[in-house]
Amino acid sequence: MDHSSQPILPLETLRAFEAAARMGSFSSAAEWLNLTHGAVSRQIAKLEAWLGLRLFERGARGVSLTLEGQRLYLRTNEAFALIADTTDRWSEPRGAAVVRLTSIPSIGALWLMPRLSALENGPTKLRIVLDIDIHQSDLDEEGIDISIRCGRGRIPGRVSVKLFEEWCFPIASPELAARIGSGRPERLLDYPLIHDSDASGWRAWFSEQGVDYRPRPQDRRFEDYNLVLAAAAHGLGVALARPPLTASQIDAGRVVAVDDRRVLNPVSYWMDRPIGRLRPAAAELARRIGDAAGLDPQAVDEFLQAEK
Repeated sequence: MDHSSQPILPLETLRAFEAAARMGSFSSAAEWLNLTHGAVSRQIAKLEAWLGLRLFERGARGVSLTLEGQRLYLRTNEAFALIADTTDRWSEPRGAAVVRLTSIPSIGALWLMPRLSALENGPTKLRIVLDIDIHQSDLDEEGIDISIRCGRGRIPGRVSVKLFEEWCFPIASPELAARIGSGRPERLLDYPLIHDSDASGWRAWFSEQGVDYRPRPQDRRFEDYNLVLAAAAHGLGVALARPPLTASQIDAGRVVAVDDRRVLNPVSYWMDRPIGRLRPAAAELARRIGDAAGLDPQAVDEFLQAEK
């Protein structure tokens, strides 16, 4: 097989292979790794395609290693043992109560972190492994149970439900806000405007006031909303508050409202999951997230029961 386009062995497949080889079952490996059976099966198929070898014999009562699979299993065990002996790395928790939740840094820090303890504790104790990622990963392939993201709609290949929307308004540091004062919305254009990678919020806000806005050289752009808030708090310009992400910053007085006029952000917050049935712990976390977001319980039930 030609590996020129992918010269490095896809290491994420070895974990699935080792677990399936050791347990003699894709289902048992999936439970051990907190993945779905389909995710393990795809990882094995990906590894077999990369190697150009058949590693397992599939049977009605499970799987067994081929000769090539046995050789790889021995080498994989040796490699994992070497890594364990020569590194002091964090070991990801495992178990039926562990749920992998992914989101972007701003949601993780500003919305999830203040609620993390409440999301984990309840009649059933959960352990949330929070995976912060600025990209929209393949949830099933990465072993992610639930994703919370900002977006404009549903993503193909996932089951999605809208968690909430946000009504944005301009904010700045108390000192800058005092200089700006009140008046016509155009007064904000005398100062740098701060936005993240998407300036659609500012375009929507000015459009609602009858003003055409396009990003300018003096405006400041940051990839993450955490940095947008930090820049605003340090007086570098005017940002848009995105409730509820900004609630703690406003309550602490680090930023204040510059203008009370609000606009619905074109970007909403979504909860996603892979297609297929969620594990009980992941389903419970989805219900708790929906409750924390004020989502109708019926919408959460439909999210959990949807086939695609």
